[in-house]
Amino acid sequence: MSPPNPPSASSASFAEFFGVFRFSRRAIELVWSTSPLLTIILALLTLVGGVVPAGMAYIGAMLIDAVVAAAAVHQTDGSADLGLVYQWVMIEAGLVMVMAAAQRGISVCQSLLRAQLGQRVNVMILDKAQTLELAQFEDSEFYDKMTRARREASSRPLSLVTRTFGLAQNLISLISYGVLLVQFSPWALLVLLLAGLPAFFAEAKFSGDAFRLFRWRSPETRMQMYLETVLAREDHAKEVKLFGLGERLLDRYRKIFNTLYREDRALTFRRDSWGFALGLLGTISLYLAYAWTAVTAVSGQITIGQMTMYLLLFRQGQSAVSAILASISGMYEDNLYLSTLYEFLDTPTTRSDGDLTEGPLPGDGIRFEAVSFYYPDSDAPALDQINLHIRPGQSLAIVGDNGAGKTTLIKLLTRLYRPDNGRIMLDGADLQHWDETVLRQRIGVIFQDFARYQLTAGENIGAGDVRHFDDAERWRKASSKGLADTFIEELPQKYQTQLGKWFMNGRELSGGQWQKIALARAFMREQADILVLDEPTAAMDAGAEATIFEHFRNLTRDRIAILISHRFSTVRMADQIVVIDQGQIIERGDHQQLMEQSGHYAHLFSLQARGYQ
Repeated sequence: MSPPNPPSASSASFAEFFGVFRFSRRAIELVWSTSPLLTIILALLTLVGGVVPAGMAYIGAMLIDAVVAAAAVHQTDGSADLGLVYQWVMIEAGLVMVMAAAQRGISVCQSLLRAQLGQRVNVMILDKAQTLELAQFEDSEFYDKMTRARREASSRPLSLVTRTFGLAQNLISLISYGVLLVQFSPWALLVLLLAGLPAFFAEAKFSGDAFRLFRWRSPETRMQMYLETVLAREDHAKEVKLFGLGERLLDRYRKIFNTLYREDRALTFRRDSWGFALGLLGTISLYLAYAWTAVTAVSGQITIGQMTMYLLLFRQGQSAVSAILASISGMYEDNLYLSTLYEFLDTPTTRSDGDLTEGPLPGDGIRFEAVSFYYPDSDAPALDQINLHIRPGQSLAIVGDNGAGKTTLIKLLTRLYRPDNGRIMLDGADLQHWDETVLRQRIGVIFQDFARYQLTAGENIGAGDVRHFDDAERWRKASSKGLADTFIEELPQKYQTQLGKWFMNGRELSGGQWQKIALARAFMREQADILVLDEPTAAMDAGAEATIFEHFRNLTRDRIAILISHRFSTVRMADQIVVIDQGQIIERGDHQQLMEQSGHYAHLFSLQARGYQ
């Protein structure tokens, strides 16, 4: 699965380079809103850390000159006043302690901010995910965008702010060095600044390359994550072992890694080779400055203390310039990765502006009026001109082959999807005009791929109505209606028993037991007057399914009941049956009417009936 070569960064312009810095302000605002106090302390400590090094260099020069002067006096008359030497030593020691305290404080602030900010960004990403349409989660390109945001962006805002403060600290240091160096020669300051530019441009260029590589290979990275899940999760383990898939999938995992590693290795070699070669220019300029300073001291134009100070300033100044350029390059890289975060957070969402809590025609039930729906990138409709009317107290069964559009119809009813054409009415009002929370509280639904939460048995049921998530009495009522109470009472801790195998002492249930849990979850919504079962009993035998549906029918006499099932012995109990084929309703009526038509339904019913003879 060799991927195509990633795009080249050679065409990147300076405008593009500086354009990515637009995210810096948002990152700083994010850090500030996370903890204003820590941000202020970090800024002040950064200022201290920027000024103190130049002060230490100046005090060092004063100390050396004081030592030289005291030594000259001692050689002349055998005595020397060391008071000034001790004074400078004490001042320098004080500055060293201040610098150490500032660095320690910066480290503490960064650690605390990192913890808070990582949590804040992850919550922002997850909170944004709650506002998205189901169709966006089912779009692979969008899923790649979310994966990139979650993988890298949570650590980048603090990194960007840390680099920004580091940039400020080194700029302050460089300015203070410059004030001292310009006394030696303005040219010395210019050489110091220019020496680091080649390495900076190389680093910025390769940072862009690294980011483009990161974006380009998101699908491969996600495939690696998926293969890890398949190879290491208990719900895949039995088939992986039974079919002997382990080595084949692991081999695919290795091949993806090798492909990605080759790209990383090539980029690393290019990046470090150019960085080393161009970094030599800075080293050469440093030692030319050393020679210049030494010659000047030998000629008597500066003192030994001044020479020592200028040499230290050249070295620290070069380090400051390198750190400044590295900070800018790093900020550029952080901004590139932050673009993935804000690209995700800025994803437009279709917020419902509906506010209806009841319709103008109570008791009218559900109407589908010429409803059509297309999945993204599909030319064929998943549903085409669907017309239906279901009143309270009526039951509807939907029959059709896999992929015919049955579950899509339910997702439209629950407003997980929006119709492309036509409208869906509830009590005489378009679903789009209903308050989303009120609408969904009126619907209890079990999808065929219902969730098996790694939570307690009670919480698995309580998930059906978050308003009563921890209500143990409601759990018991719902589990009784879903026929789950019998086996739950036999669990070690009853409703407090941990389900699943992800956590300690977890109990795994059979497929039929999980489906009863899901059925109980639907009955948590006591106010729901629309109950939908989408293949909820596929893991049960025919007898258990018949019992559940008879029970379900008794519980929904005054409600709208919608059933999707492949077992016609159950379907025949519905008041109305519709047959869907390729997104269209091709037959409708009750069991007797459809059998008399001798159409598709009658054919399928007869085939299934012969299987039981």
